[in-house]
Amino acid sequence: MIWSELDSRLIMIEMDAKTTDEVMEKMGKAFVNLGYCKDSYIQALKDREVEFPTGIDIDGIGVAMPHTDVSHVLKAGIGIATLAEPVTFTHMATDDVPVPVKTVFMLAVDDPGRHLEEIQDILAVIQDKETLKQIITAENAENVIGIIKEKENRK
Repeated sequence: MIWSELDSRLIMIEMDAKTTDEVMEKMGKAFVNLGYCKDSYIQALKDREVEFPTGIDIDGIGVAMPHTDVSHVLKAGIGIATLAEPVTFTHMATDDVPVPVKTVFMLAVDDPGRHLEEIQDILAVIQDKETLKQIITAENAENVIGIIKEKENRK
């Protein structure tokens, strides 16, 4: 389960970013600096987002789930960022529908067989609008971890 080992150092509250590239750079840098990913990870995130957008609208709340090919990952991890102001991502499965994103779940997947499973784990959390609202308004990383673990325990 991807939530069992959340690293509070990969959770950013009220991150200031104006563009998708800035989100990728700030979050990706944490993954690289903490040894989760190779230096190539940040550019790979940006490149993949252009080809396969990750924005989704959950009942009016924008969420993005950027990730890369496993070749850029050293060990699995998940980062979460709440954004101070929404950043426009492109809606998943489109090439031109904008989504104002307030929360980003960034994946570092090290096993290609687990990619879809991890996306489904994230969707299980974010499709619960109340849980998503709690994450967006969390005051610190530990609160976010607690909210997600509480959601998992209710499954």
